[in-house]
Amino acid sequence: MTQPRSALSALVPLHAPPAVVHLSADFFGVSPTLLGDQSVLCGVLVSAAGAAGMQASGTPIVLKHHDGAVSAILPVDGCHMSLHTMPDQELAILDVLARPGHDVQRALDVVARRIAARSVRAERRERG
Repeated sequence: MTQPRSALSALVPLHAPPAVVHLSADFFGVSPTLLGDQSVLCGVLVSAAGAAGMQASGTPIVLKHHDGAVSAILPVDGCHMSLHTMPDQELAILDVLARPGHDVQRALDVVARRIAARSVRAERRERG
């Protein structure tokens, strides 16, 4: 059963700043060779985090999948950045979860420049 809107409004004040900013982006038409290159993808994540003003909490965690896809996750300032690739579909998916004050658009710009997609679709949401 859903609560009336007035009850929900009492739980989270409308003027409260967001706890985090969540940016996700799909990169279409990316070179399959690049999408399988772990070292390049990790470098892209580290560069994007730096451009956004985020401090890495460790090194990227990388998983190479049996089909050549890569999942790279970089812990940053209590949040994360991740890049998941699907070379067979020429697709990369970026996920950035950042505390307010970090410039997630700059992170997106770095990734877009470095992986040279045919097109990009991005969405930014305030969470929490």
